[in-house]
Amino acid sequence: MPDTLTSRERFARMFAHRDADRVPIIDSPWGATIERWCREGMPEGMDFREFFGLDITGHIGVDTSPRYECKTIEETDEYTVYTTAWGVTQKNWRHAASTPEFLAHTIVDRPSWERAKARMTPSRDRVDWDGLKRNYPQWRENDAWTVGGLWFGFDVTHSWMVGTERVLMAFMEDPEWLREMWMFQVDFNLALFDMVWAEGYTVDSVMWPDDMGYKNNTFFSVDTYREFLRPAHQRAVEWAHAKGIKAHLHSCGNIMPFVPDLIEIGVDALNPLEVKAGMDPIHMKRTYGDDLVLHGGINAVLWDDLEAIEAEMRKTLPVVKENGGYIFSSDHSVPSSVSLENFRRIVGLAKELGSYD
Repeated sequence: MPDTLTSRERFARMFAHRDADRVPIIDSPWGATIERWCREGMPEGMDFREFFGLDITGHIGVDTSPRYECKTIEETDEYTVYTTAWGVTQKNWRHAASTPEFLAHTIVDRPSWERAKARMTPSRDRVDWDGLKRNYPQWRENDAWTVGGLWFGFDVTHSWMVGTERVLMAFMEDPEWLREMWMFQVDFNLALFDMVWAEGYTVDSVMWPDDMGYKNNTFFSVDTYREFLRPAHQRAVEWAHAKGIKAHLHSCGNIMPFVPDLIEIGVDALNPLEVKAGMDPIHMKRTYGDDLVLHGGINAVLWDDLEAIEAEMRKTLPVVKENGGYIFSSDHSVPSSVSLENFRRIVGLAKELGSYD
């Protein structure tokens, strides 16, 4: 094995559960974190991955929205209120590391979903072909690990489309509506990616966000997952495996009860292994490490305390990297409490502890 692998080679070996030169290192800082790092010396507009020497990845996304009008309603120095293509009115804090506040939704029941669905048809203008022509050759030239971003499921629906309370109530009052939405969403995603694939733009994995847990528990039972959401997840996994690529799920919260089902349907990798919610990456490695690539599991709460995060990494990384099957990152987006120098030192330590020499 060469002393230094490309990012794509490194990821491939992790997904094959084999040693590499070191574990891949990636992460996703909040916008406020990027602002802080620029104040502390990172050049404006520079890709933070290049600045810190992280692994190279490419990302292909498609537009699966109903294409409702996007407009700004109110803008101040502190926040912006706006509408999205999903018909949601959101309030986003301009300089804080947080998710938006969801103020109003257009899709609130079956009739409004049917109206939205009528606006959601697969068409070529839902793919950024110019962006692909510009970026894809560079990703391949740099041997980046390239990811297709899917957008469907419980989390997308309750957060970004319909509203949390409505979706949780629908589990009791109209669960078939949820199942119908989720299967439609995944099929719509995959129809667009079939177009992308047919044009020669292939990916190494697909990844989708579907937060199904919170602190110490899941939003719904295993039986509910199996009956209503698992078929949509399985559809995405089967599509990926038919293309010879990997399926990678992001699900925040404590979702330990779902892990055996995820493995059973063929999910290849799980992120972010949220420690503060009750996920235990060492236990997961010892229990599921032969079947599942673990991605994350390094407690983001500790990243602004170098002594604490170093102890956490020295405890965790030597175990989770055994026999490959691990991707280093925080167990959530990097918070703005983490300085540029702290992040630089964490990346350096990850390269040291994640080495297979």
